[in-house]
Formats: sequence, C-alpha cells, structure tokens
Amino acid sequence: MSDTPSPTQDFATTIEQLEALVERLESGTLSLEDSLTAFEQGVGLARRAQTRLDDAELKVRALSENDAGGLSVTPFQPSDAGAETDADADNEPPSEETPPW
Repeated sequence: MSDTPSPTQDFATTIEQLEALVERLESGTLSLEDSLTAFEQGVGLARRAQTRLDDAELKVRALSENDAGGLSVTPFQPSDAGAETDADADNEPPSEETPPW
C-alpha cells in the first residue's frame, strides 16, 4: 500500500485501505511505533473520505426543484472553496440539516 494515495483515488479504494489499517491495528501485532504510523495514515484516509462525501453531498444538494416542478441545477462551491459569501449568509440562516426541497 502506498503511503501517499493519489488525489483522484476513488472513495471505495480509500475505504478499503482504511478498513485494512483498522484490521492491522485491531490484530494487536503491530509495535507501538507501527501502530502510531498506521493510525496517522488512517486519520489521513478518513479525512479524504469525508471530503469526498462532503463534495458529493454538495452536488446532490445542487439538484433542486424549480417553481414549475422540474429539476434545475444550481451552482455550488466545493468544500475547499471556503465559507459562504456575505450575500449567501444574508439570504438564509445557516443550517446543515435543511434539505434543498
């Protein structure tokens, strides 16, 4: 397994690598140093997986129903683009649990 997965690595591969690390950690056969290294790698993999999930959620939320009942696509900013703009914050209160429909 590579220490630095490619940035375009798919979500399933990231999860498989994370599961393999967890199995190694749970086996109890690793030294303390190897366990710490595996844990650090796992944290990195978990962060990459969460970022991919967050980006996918934004894409799904970008699909919304328009006034005529049809589907329309609205632009969105990927999670690494930063916080909301002032104009976005003025239009509606921030809520992570509010669905787009």
